Amino acid sequence: YCGGHSAGGAASQSAYADWIARFAGGIAARPAVVILEPDSLGDYGCMNPAQIDEREAMLTNALVQFNRQAPNTWVYMDAGNPRWADAATMARRLHEAGLRQAHGFSLNVSNYITTAENTAYGNAVNNELAARYGYTKPFVVDTSRNGNGSNGEWCNPSGRRIGTPTRTGGGAEMLLWIKTPGESDGNCGVGSGSAAGQFLPEVAYKMIYGY
Repeated sequence: YCGGHSAGGAASQSAYADWIARFAGGIAARPAVVILEPDSLGDYGCMNPAQIDEREAMLTNALVQFNRQAPNTWVYMDAGNPRWADAATMARRLHEAGLRQAHGFSLNVSNYITTAENTAYGNAVNNELAARYGYTKPFVVDTSRNGNGSNGEWCNPSGRRIGTPTRTGGGAEMLLWIKTPGESDGNCGVGSGSAAGQFLPEVAYKMIYGY
């Protein structure tokens, strides 16, 4: 549901369960970092209650598979970005989808919002988790494309720039380049005519210099 430019994926709940089990099994005992299903908890407006329950159950099962088959993997449940849902709403969605079983949560994947705004939001989500459910979790921020912050557009906006390279700390547990700079968001903006995930050298160049 709600796929937009990146629509696709498993055709059913059982197909997804099979795929994620195979994925976790493929990692096995290797150390790894997994960002679990970016955008999956960000926008519930296009789903009915039954579909929301189904999605949350799929995410919970994914965490079970990683904990069972890939014990050295740090799984971060994706929590969208600060401009999608308020901190209390996101804390509830994360908790209901099984956050307690995850290593942490991720923010700003494929987006452009500043690290400072994301860090404030992550801390606010943790405050809500602590107040409502009695625990907190570390979080990571995607800084691959947030060097100039956001202009309010999400789909290949112009004038954006790469952000802080991958590192530990920086207001979060880690700052990570999760989205590859230069990968298209879809047939839109400075990536007009491209497909989501397609690498565009000219867009990567613009990301480096902030054009």
